[in-house]
Amino acid sequence: MGEAAKQTRWRVISAAEFVLAAAVVLGHNVWRVVPNEVPILAVAALASVRLREGGWAALGFRRPKSWVRVVLIAVVAAVLRLVMSVPIEAVLTPIWGAQATSSIASGPHDVRWLITTLAIVWTFAAFGEEISYRGYLTLRGSDALGDSTIAWIIATVAAAVLFGFGHYYKGPVGIVDSGGAGLILGAAYLLSGRCLWTTILAHGLIDTTGVILLYLGLAS
Repeated sequence: MGEAAKQTRWRVISAAEFVLAAAVVLGHNVWRVVPNEVPILAVAALASVRLREGGWAALGFRRPKSWVRVVLIAVVAAVLRLVMSVPIEAVLTPIWGAQATSSIASGPHDVRWLITTLAIVWTFAAFGEEISYRGYLTLRGSDALGDSTIAWIIATVAAAVLFGFGHYYKGPVGIVDSGGAGLILGAAYLLSGRCLWTTILAHGLIDTTGVILLYLGLAS
């Protein structure tokens, strides 16, 4: 088999992986016919890159050239995401209604709730969702499109759209808001040299801020 044929075959396989992953996202969040997509995609991501690329560095689990740069990009991304929600909600809430809140926000906001919720935030959300969306979906989407700069940008946008639908339960405003968050996290991923530690940190900071505000009674 020639080199061009091999590249075409791998692009087709990557496209199939992306389509299947997208179907899992929509299947759980929109159609409610499959279990939660995050564990499924996270396991698929780790297995796929282990088999195809030989290691998890392809997802972005690599030592960055500068941890300071990673932290700075993560903090800026977190701040932008938190600030971005204000105008989105102000403009769209009168049209579509307020976002629905996650069940994780319910119950008494005591110390036990705080510790449990932060554990979920940093495992399921920060690690699980970033492996699934920024790592896996973006990687396979860009592979399918030829692995060019434009391919990575298109794949980042596509992953952000799916990330929005991954929060379908929040309603139309929540989909747009989460999709915007996906774009910011995706941009941070690319700007940091596709270092997944950047978006894991940013995602964790974003959600930790929300949890602390709930705990302090400053958000609902």
